Amino acid sequence: MTGGRFFEDFPAGEVVEYGGLDVTAEAIVAFAREVDPQPFHVDAEAAIAATGGLIASGWHTAALLLKMNCEAFLIRTEVVDEKGVEEVRWALPVRPGDQLQVRRRTLSAQPSGASESAGDVEFLFEVVNQDGAVVMTQRSVLSLMRRQAAD
Repeated sequence: MTGGRFFEDFPAGEVVEYGGLDVTAEAIVAFAREVDPQPFHVDAEAAIAATGGLIASGWHTAALLLKMNCEAFLIRTEVVDEKGVEEVRWALPVRPGDQLQVRRRTLSAQPSGASESAGDVEFLFEVVNQDGAVVMTQRSVLSLMRRQAAD
């Protein structure tokens, strides 16, 4: 794949920031009606008593992370296998008007024990709001093709 990214393009210790999505009340309600119709996600008045106002479903935030990851690098990366999401944490609520971006940290990158043609990369993704506060984290491992295996 021309222009593809490989295992070697994600060195341990690398920190990259990207994304930039505006969260709207309409998007919060639309997602919640379809997937997570709890009152504090779909009814602004009911949400005031429960959470101080409308908040996005944590799964909505996770979906926004995936969208930003796809746009920034996943669709151009030679992914062999998604080994799994190891951990997801929701630290702060996401509210209408928030602007989200991603801080991706490469925690480790090591050749796969199963194959010399791939390597396992562990990422920590932090979803950060406009105030610099981390609203969600996700730690996951991807098996990526090594460059020499593609040649």
